[in-house]
Amino acid sequence: MHSITININNDKLLDKVTWLLEHFKNDGLEIVSKEDMDDLKLLKATRNEDSIPFGAYMNNED
Repeated sequence: MHSITININNDKLLDKVTWLLEHFKNDGLEIVSKEDMDDLKLLKATRNEDSIPFGAYMNNED
C-alpha cells in the first residue's frame, strides 16, 4: 500500500480535492485525515495498557 499526504490550507480547495478523491473510493482508495491517523496511532499505543471499569473512572472523576 502507498500513502500520500496532502496539506491543504484553503477550505474551498479542500472541498474540491475531497470531492475528486471521493470518486476513486470504488477503486480501493481510502481517505484518512492525518488527525484521524494520529488518533488511531495513539489508541493503538494504549492497547496493552491496564484499563479500569467505566464506573470506577466516573467515581474518581474529580
